[in-house]
Amino acid sequence: QVQLVESGGGLVQAGGSLRLSCAASGSVSLINGMGWYRQAPGKERELVAAFTSGGRTNYADSVKGRCTISRDMANNTVYLQMNSLKPEDTAVYYCNANLYFRRPSWGQGTQVTVSS
Repeated sequence: QVQLVESGGGLVQAGGSLRLSCAASGSVSLINGMGWYRQAPGKERELVAAFTSGGRTNYADSVKGRCTISRDMANNTVYLQMNSLKPEDTAVYYCNANLYFRRPSWGQGTQVTVSS
């Protein structure tokens, strides 16, 4: 009932920046939190940044100071601004929405590749 569409991924050089967008549609009233996860080849999916249901933010230690999650609640969109990108940031980035009384919704993923 909630669809998530990511955009903004691409290929950048180390030290560059990207801004990822996640647009939610459908039954957006079910959303109680949104965030970004990433999965590199051979590794488990990990949290990058998220808004909790209380509006607080959580960041992975590996991206603190380099990434900022923000949201446009009027347009049901969450952003991830990533600066000072490193090759180890290379991964597929997934938007996630926690839903009331339902399993989370996930986007299709957007590839971020950081070259050295």
